[in-house]
Amino acid sequence: MSLLLLTFKQIEQLVNNMSFRDLLHNVKNVEERTSVIHEMLEYSIKNENPPLLFTNVAEAEGHKSAMNVLTRERICKTFDITPGELIDIMAWAMKNPSEPIIIDESEASVLENTQKEVNLEIIPIPWHYKEDKGRYQSASVIIAEYGGIRNMSFHRQYLRDKNHTVSRFVPRHLRTMMEGAQENGDEVPIAVVNAPDPVVLLAAAMSFNEPLDELRVASSLHQKLHGKPLKLVKLANGIVVPADAEYAMEARITLEIDDEGPYVDITGTVDGIRQEPVIEYDAIHHRDEPIFHALIQAEVEHRTLMGMPRAPTIKAAVSEVVPCTDVYLTDGGCGWLSSVVQIEPQKEGDGMKAIHAALNGHKSMKQVIVVDKDIDIANPSRVEWALMTRWQPDKDTIILSNQKGSSLDPSRSEEGFTSKIGMDATLPPDVNRAEYESVL
Repeated sequence: MSLLLLTFKQIEQLVNNMSFRDLLHNVKNVEERTSVIHEMLEYSIKNENPPLLFTNVAEAEGHKSAMNVLTRERICKTFDITPGELIDIMAWAMKNPSEPIIIDESEASVLENTQKEVNLEIIPIPWHYKEDKGRYQSASVIIAEYGGIRNMSFHRQYLRDKNHTVSRFVPRHLRTMMEGAQENGDEVPIAVVNAPDPVVLLAAAMSFNEPLDELRVASSLHQKLHGKPLKLVKLANGIVVPADAEYAMEARITLEIDDEGPYVDITGTVDGIRQEPVIEYDAIHHRDEPIFHALIQAEVEHRTLMGMPRAPTIKAAVSEVVPCTDVYLTDGGCGWLSSVVQIEPQKEGDGMKAIHAALNGHKSMKQVIVVDKDIDIANPSRVEWALMTRWQPDKDTIILSNQKGSSLDPSRSEEGFTSKIGMDATLPPDVNRAEYESVL
């Protein structure tokens, strides 16, 4: 329908309905019947991992499933901004959180349907890799409130049965909240949200040194990118959720523990079995014709959610010593362990300063490559070209020993230490650039 033929009310509805579905442009619709057990992954790999929408999921009648849609390029295209602009907007939102608005239940599309009897098994929760323990929610976020503190973050969940999952809680704010509740003999009320607006996913993937309400960061992102505050709705258990998410599930982190893992993690290696908290589900709400976000771990969406929220902190740290124009957490570095940093050197030695600043800005990294503004940092061939034509290993390299490493790095020492490397592939500001510029 032409926009010229739409009424003002219809245009207003289109503008207001910004959601996860905005990412589903130019996706491949898969209409053949597909099982959540290995078949979605197999189809994706066979077709070189394009953006996919499965419309005929064997285990989930009436539900669809999307994957490979949350990428840096697609997010920027959706909002018509450059990657550098997105990094700056994310950094601004981190520093300027704002209040979302609470709307009535009748206005919330996520509450269009409620299961009569809780059954997670009829939602398209995938079992991607044969090495995994079973079906896993990997792209769902947990919103928790306890002791006057609210937290939103990603935590993988193994589907144990119809109304229970077992979730891996790494030592961050939600685990601290849960352990405090356990000391008091309390369960933690939560909401599990799948496929909200991409700004919510980006905010949920951020990590902060101090407890910070990620929903307020998401609200500022929403305001900047959509021109209006984020809309939330309160569930029966008192937890607020994004009103236009595809799924919102009421649950509790119980005092029970059970086996979690094995699980193929971001590095593509298999994480082992641990005793982790059991989550019990009390209600499942979803939109009409809901679309489950079935992220493939260790693939592009996983790397996007790991890496993109770290780019603003790296850029901010580097910008304190030299103008920084862009940061990219690389695919080969699993979106976490390696980055390419684009700067505008002002004087001799700025590249080396940028390396140290970047490693301080994201302490899990073990490799940093610094390049000039003319290098496409998302293109590994151009980054290697910059190294081979502008970098001398003996004088443009920093190697640091006995550094605290990432728990995701299987090569770290038993004590958690690693070595780190930085490579400066920038040109001195006063050099004749004509000799170094590519015509390709």
